[in-house]
Amino acid sequence: MKYVCVHGHFYQPPRENPWLGDVELQESAAPWHDWNERITAECYAPNMAARILGEDGKIVKIISNYERMSFNVGPTLLQWMERHAPETYDGLLEADHRGKERFSNHGPALAQVYNHMIMPLASKRDKITQVLWGLQDFSSRFGRFPEGMWLPETAVDIETLEVLASEGLRFTILAPHQAKAWKMISESWWHETDQRPMETCYPYLCNLPSGRSLAIFFYDDLLAKDIAFGPLLKNGALLAQRLLLSIEKNSEENPLAHVATDGETFGHHHKYGDMALAWCLDHIEHGENARLTVYGEYLEKFPPRREVRIRQNTSWSCVHGVKRWYEDCGCHSGLHPGWNQKWRQPLRAALDWLREKIDGFYEKEGAFLFSDPWKTRDLYVQCFFYDSTTGRHEFLRSSSLRNLSTEEKVRALKLLEMERSAMFMYTSCGWFFDEISGLEALQILLYAYHALTSLEELSGEKIKDDFIDLLERAPSNIEEFKNGGRIFDFFVAPSHVDFLRVGGHYAVQALFQEKVTESESFSLCNYRIKPERSLFLEEGRENLVMGEASLSHVLTGEDKRVFFSACHRGGHKVLCGVRAASDQEEISTWERSIQTHFPQKIESVFVELFGHRTYSLRHLFKDGQRQIMHFVMERDVARIENYLKSVVRDYDDLLTFMGLIRMPLPEALSGAAEVVLNGDLRRIIWEAEPDLEQVEKRLDQAFAWQVEINIGELQHHLRGRIEKEMAFLSEQAERNLQQGYLVRIEKMLGFVRRHHWDVNLWKAQNIYASISDPNILEHPVFKHIGNLLNMRLGLHK
Repeated sequence: MKYVCVHGHFYQPPRENPWLGDVELQESAAPWHDWNERITAECYAPNMAARILGEDGKIVKIISNYERMSFNVGPTLLQWMERHAPETYDGLLEADHRGKERFSNHGPALAQVYNHMIMPLASKRDKITQVLWGLQDFSSRFGRFPEGMWLPETAVDIETLEVLASEGLRFTILAPHQAKAWKMISESWWHETDQRPMETCYPYLCNLPSGRSLAIFFYDDLLAKDIAFGPLLKNGALLAQRLLLSIEKNSEENPLAHVATDGETFGHHHKYGDMALAWCLDHIEHGENARLTVYGEYLEKFPPRREVRIRQNTSWSCVHGVKRWYEDCGCHSGLHPGWNQKWRQPLRAALDWLREKIDGFYEKEGAFLFSDPWKTRDLYVQCFFYDSTTGRHEFLRSSSLRNLSTEEKVRALKLLEMERSAMFMYTSCGWFFDEISGLEALQILLYAYHALTSLEELSGEKIKDDFIDLLERAPSNIEEFKNGGRIFDFFVAPSHVDFLRVGGHYAVQALFQEKVTESESFSLCNYRIKPERSLFLEEGRENLVMGEASLSHVLTGEDKRVFFSACHRGGHKVLCGVRAASDQEEISTWERSIQTHFPQKIESVFVELFGHRTYSLRHLFKDGQRQIMHFVMERDVARIENYLKSVVRDYDDLLTFMGLIRMPLPEALSGAAEVVLNGDLRRIIWEAEPDLEQVEKRLDQAFAWQVEINIGELQHHLRGRIEKEMAFLSEQAERNLQQGYLVRIEKMLGFVRRHHWDVNLWKAQNIYASISDPNILEHPVFKHIGNLLNMRLGLHK
């Protein structure tokens, strides 16, 4: 029998603002909120319900690729999914459960080192914590102990393998060039891989200096490259053929064709790669030439008969070993051929300097609080699943030297959060790409800044300037940015968050809310806010709010009461002030001063009362900025659009004539028409009854006038409306038959097909396949919808 295993490494770096604990708006991921959300839509979710097409091009089957492949998902990505993509998260857990039934009680999911730290460059202590966090996170989510663990970038050294083996893991996966020598276990002589390449079709035993051992699977790297960079995902049959050909001529028993690649290859890097993989896995599963398996099952059936020695300090993505993560070795993305990566070494040196200070302080301070500071850190991952401080206090009770006071509990949790950020600042992506001002490098600097400010607060030592001095040695490829120190000041430092800034954010939001319910607490990222008293003033177009609120940090239990006031003077002119609340008599004095001088002298009063703790819209968190700006500008934008509409109507015939003779429109007129037509299209799509004839008319006008339409945005809105209508239809199917949902859906899908638009209808197709109400299934319009969705009639998920 021949066996086939495809492994997907599904991973995104932690992207959260460490103070807020949530991912802020990332404009580069538009039209999605952030890159996690975008890649989930393009890859993680589609692989949970991948399509298989019949010869007629219709969808004949929907399957979960995860159930049929080997996979690992980064723990920080799983944490994000649990909150923001629960359907996909649940699908991954279910896939592992179903996979166990398919693969002799061996689940397809593997664990991963926690936050994708390059293990050979980590201290022994960090290696242990990273592995233990990965194991505990996996066991908590999947309900079982993992058999294998994925190493970030497959970067390996003997010490890392020792840590894996000491924790009971059975195997890991490496690239073939990471093997130095091999032999049959029954033989005594070794073959250097430079002289005699190894077979990748079998597992190898790696005996370690401690006397422990670990199995290693070396994936087919040529096949992996053709999947990631070649044509194999254009056709599922071609992928299946290549997998089977890789072991066709193998004369030994039970060879394994296996490959490992980034999971994002299947849908994000290669559009519809999930479908090619689904066809391939389904074809092999139902064929007679080979059997699908996962590494744990194969290892149990066929223990290693070969032994291997690894090359120390190597990885799958750097031909220079692991230099890509600390040196200008020449490895880069290829997007900027003229750039260098001389910034890598100074960046790592700066972080190493910071880590040494953090770890030394943690060990010293932790000795006064914890029975064993480093064991406490190893177990701290348990607290990542708690939504309140109650569970964290239980954790401290079992880890502390004595009963801690409230202040000591806050301090202990701040120490542990400092250590978490100190490890997150080593996430591999920060060095992988071309430039220190890139999204990934900025993210690890953000974690470094959080760790640094925690250390400064807890120790009283000011080290920020010294850290920036070290970063200034990291040159940027962009002349305006100069170096890492300037980049830190410009991009990273403004992201710092404290209680007063959270209070300022809340105050500005309260200014634009119709009503603030006092005594009802609510969440704002990592904070709980409880409004205690609010007073609203209004005069003409200017309005003001002031009051008190209690703020608490969910992770550490620290809390503060603040007095706040925010004033809107029209447009984007928003002023806000926050300070720690003192006794009630003093607060009353502040309130009288604000009331007396509102609105004429409010700025001077704010400066007097709040000093440097005054904020504007630019100090709000990104998502809040967008919400407030939308509110502030909504009426003005509508007024501007109405004015532009009147202008465009006045020139309607002239625009058409100029388009007919292909005469370029004046820039001002062209811009006005573009704003009007794109705005009209968005509004029509979301009207109670979308008038698609009007959409056609606007598109015809745009073509005639030579005006650019944002087709991508239009498709995004149209897809969202179709999904919304399908969801309404499925919720109460029989009742909704009478609500016009079927007709609206049919019209919108017909519109998409007539224009031959490549709109991703994945979610709508899933909903269609899940509907089982016989009254709907037999409805002729529903059948036609299935045809428009490219679904074969009678398909059931």
